[in-house]
Formats: sequence, C-alpha cells, structure tokens
Amino acid sequence: MKRIVISCLLVFMVSGLFAQVANKAKDLLKANKIQEAKAEIDKVLANEKNANNAEAWYTKAKIYAALGSDTTVKSTADDPKWEAFQAIQKYMALDDKQIFLKVEQYKPLMDIYQGYFKTGAAYYNASNFEDAYNNFKKCLTVSEFLNEKKLSNLPLDTSVVLYTGISAEKVNKRDEAATYYSRLADAKVQGEGMVEIYKWLADYYSQKKDMESAQKYITLGKSLYPKDSFWASYELEMARDKGDRNNLYAKYEDVIAQDPSNHLYVYNYGIELYKDAYKEDASQRPANSAEMIDKAAVNLKKALELKPDYAPANLVMGQILYNQGVDFNAQAKNIKAPAGGKLKPEDQKKKDDAKAQMMKKFDEAIPYFEKVDQILGSQGKLKMDERSNLKDAYDLLITIYDQKGQKDKVKIYEDKFNNVDKVH
Repeated sequence: MKRIVISCLLVFMVSGLFAQVANKAKDLLKANKIQEAKAEIDKVLANEKNANNAEAWYTKAKIYAALGSDTTVKSTADDPKWEAFQAIQKYMALDDKQIFLKVEQYKPLMDIYQGYFKTGAAYYNASNFEDAYNNFKKCLTVSEFLNEKKLSNLPLDTSVVLYTGISAEKVNKRDEAATYYSRLADAKVQGEGMVEIYKWLADYYSQKKDMESAQKYITLGKSLYPKDSFWASYELEMARDKGDRNNLYAKYEDVIAQDPSNHLYVYNYGIELYKDAYKEDASQRPANSAEMIDKAAVNLKKALELKPDYAPANLVMGQILYNQGVDFNAQAKNIKAPAGGKLKPEDQKKKDDAKAQMMKKFDEAIPYFEKVDQILGSQGKLKMDERSNLKDAYDLLITIYDQKGQKDKVKIYEDKFNNVDKVH
C-alpha cells in the first residue's frame, strides 16, 4: 500500500515540476519575454521525461511561433516558425483529441501559416525572391498539412501556389516553377492573369522538347480562354519548328477556318507560301511554284480585305506583282537574235509580249506601293521595320517609273526615299 502511495506522490511531484516550469515559460511568453520563454521551454524538453508531454510541445509551438513573428528578437534558431510547425505536428501526434488547439481554435497553427505568407510577401515586395520562394514554399507545406488534417476547405491554396511558382521563376528555378504552375493549370484555375500560366507551361515544355506536355497545356488554355490568339499562334510556331511545310500549311488552314476574321493569319500564311514558292533563281523554285504564288496572293488579298490599311500586306502584294514583272523581263532578255542576224518576227513578238506583260505587272504593283506610302509616309516617327517597309516601297516605285521612263515620278520617290530617316 505504501508503494502505491509513494508512486503516486512521485508522479504528482514530477507533474508539478513540469507544470511549474511550463507555467513559467507561459508567463514569460505573456510578458513578451520571448527569449526567456524559449530558454525555459527548451529546458523542459531537454529532459527526456518530457519528450512525450503533449502540453510541452504545444507550449514550444506557441513560443517559437512568437519568436518567428517578433522582429525585435534575434533568435539563434534558423527558422523559429518551422520549429513551431514541427512542434505542433509533434503535439498533434501525442494528443489525438487536440484539446489545446481546439480551445484556441487552432490559432497557433494558423499563425504559422499566416506568418510564412506575410514574410514571403514582404520579401517578394522587396524583390528578394530567393527568400520569398523559401517562405512561400514553407507556407504551402503548412497549407497542405491543414488540408490533410481537414482543418482547411481549400484543396488547392491558389494564391500561395502561384506566388511560390512566380518566386521560383524569378530566381531562375524554372523546373520548380513548372511544378507549381502545373498544379494550378491541372486544376483548371482561372482568373485575372491566370491565362499566362498556361502560356508559360506551353512554352516551357516546348523548349524541353516535350511536345505532348506542351500540347496538353495549349489545349487546356484554349478550352478556358478560347478567344486568346496565343494558342493558334503557338501551335503554328510548333508546326513550323517541326520542319514539315505541308503540316504547317494544314495548320494554317485549320487556324484560319477557326478564326477567319484575323488578318494576321492569312497574311502570315501568304508569306509562308511565297517564301517557299519564290526563289530569285527560277531553277531553284518548286515544280508547283506558280500555284503556290497564286495561293499566296489570294491570302494576301484576303488580309487586305480584312485590313486595307495593313502596310506589310500591301508591300508584299506589290512585291509579288513586281517580281512577276521581273520574270517577264528575264524572258524577254532570253529571246536573243542569232549571232550576226535578226530576231524572227515570231520571236520579236514573244519578246514584245513579255515586255508588255512586265509593264502590266509593274502597273498592277504600283497601287500597292503607293498605299504603303499613303499609310506610312503620312505618319510621323516610325518604327525601324516600318521605315524599312517604306524605303522598300519607294525603291521599287523608283525602279518601276525608271522602266516606264517617267523621270518626274522617279524624282518624287527618290526625294521621299532620301528623306525617310530624317522625316520618320
């Protein structure tokens, strides 16, 4: 009987000793003497007998959380908030009823979460993205723990995931950024600016040569933001990179069918066709060059129907007609009289017809070049590519009017050509 009494007395004395030290730590915390409170609770938990004492771990969590949020205190701990989080986890493992947490409505755990978010945001706003990333990443770990324990109704903490990804990207941790952005995209997250996540992932995986994943995020993005022109443009870029020109043309046909009012798609399609069809050396042109050039012209004219004041389309349409005129001129030059003789009448007729066709094509080209002058020449300061387009139009008009023998027109466009850089 005595043994039982003594045993109970010892338990009472140990519990009392723990309570005394723990209460001291709590009192110091209440008095905002955080460093002293830390020393007291560390002393309690240094004793192996308290290793499984739930209240001790809970008290440590509160003290270390305060230590992490108090900017006036310099802690020797690397990350007090993280130690607080680990202490909370230890406490919850020891106390399945979580009495202390419930009494305080889980505030210590929420404080750790909010502490990491606020610290991450402060670093982010100060452009210290490395520390922002580390804090947001830990905030996300706490968030996932809250969700795992059913203490949160957020299956995906969108804001934290987003800022973790952005911070990772800003310190050039692209692979890490991709994992966070992918979580958002896979959940089909929408909202202001979120479209950029899907675009970023498409580009990221495309650069990785993982075309299946790139296409996955293009498809996802297109389903959520169908009016954004990025998807079609990027699919065209991917098709171009593959090197199969017929596949690229098919993709253009598909994109144009889906968005027939976009002048840029038909313009770019015309450019692609003409680039493949026309070579200055006629022997280097594909067998179906004429058909391709005709199709290029059809697309460029369609672009001008959609946007008549689009200078690049006017310039290229004029160039197509001008180069056709040059081809007729080459035909005329190739019709030569035999040495010491004259051209046969039929050959002379072919030569004259070729020259007439040249002039006809030049005349057809003039309105397009003049339209470029009307659009760009009437403006003030131009971009570099616009100045280049304007010079090209003037240069070809000079050549055409020289061929036509209209010296007054030649002088007009020479003056305009020489003044482009001064005026624009």
